Amino acid sequence: MIWVTEEQYLALDRAAEVRNEFLDGEMIAMSGGSMRHARLQQNISSELYICLRGTQCEAFGPDFRVRVSRRMYAYPDVSVVCGKPILADERQDILLNPVVIFEILSPSTEKYDRGVKFQLYRTIDFLKNYVLVDQNQVRIEYYSRETDNTWTLHDHDKLHDEVEIASLGVSLPLNRIYDRVELPPAA
Repeated sequence: MIWVTEEQYLALDRAAEVRNEFLDGEMIAMSGGSMRHARLQQNISSELYICLRGTQCEAFGPDFRVRVSRRMYAYPDVSVVCGKPILADERQDILLNPVVIFEILSPSTEKYDRGVKFQLYRTIDFLKNYVLVDQNQVRIEYYSRETDNTWTLHDHDKLHDEVEIASLGVSLPLNRIYDRVELPPAA
């Protein structure tokens, strides 16, 4: 483990060949994803691109850093901004105002994505939706922030289901998100 300050993290990560997330002084190397992970990420990005064309919203892939707080910087699988992106500095490589974040669950990150990461993501004032996509079964967990700042879960587990993302005014069919994704046999 490498313990660094926020400023050291940014300098090291900007110079690194691999992406690193940052949590409470620790740099966490991001490992490569599986074929399923890559297809899911591509399918989500493609669907969002089509649905958001001509709107004020725009999707970004996993190479765009999000500042959650001084404690945490992350690389979501997909993040969406509506309106003008707010960037942290003149380098224009740190997004501050995601409205929706998608994370594709993997065995090595699932606990973190559901736990600490989601806890900290909820502190982003702009964030309206958090979407967890399972890569081992057809299942999408869609969390929406309510006006009283509580979060509501909507669970989708059928290919004919659609995830309605009200903050974006779009509906994403699960059959398109899971298109060409070869799932492991059910246990």
